[in-house]
Amino acid sequence: MDSDRIKGKWKQIKGSVKEHWGKLTDDDLDQAEGHRDYLIGKVQERYGISKDEAREQVDDFERKL
Repeated sequence: MDSDRIKGKWKQIKGSVKEHWGKLTDDDLDQAEGHRDYLIGKVQERYGISKDEAREQVDDFERKL
């Protein structure tokens, strides 16, 4: 699923994102609202991983949608 479709369906996808990355808060997800770069940054911050690793995780998540 591409970024534009994710933005359009954010409310439906939000639960899956929260389930996948449980350390993200509801506030994080509200702020992200489908913005990929923000989500990558929050995954990186909350899990203490590199930006490349966070990007790879988000890419994998998007492919599974």
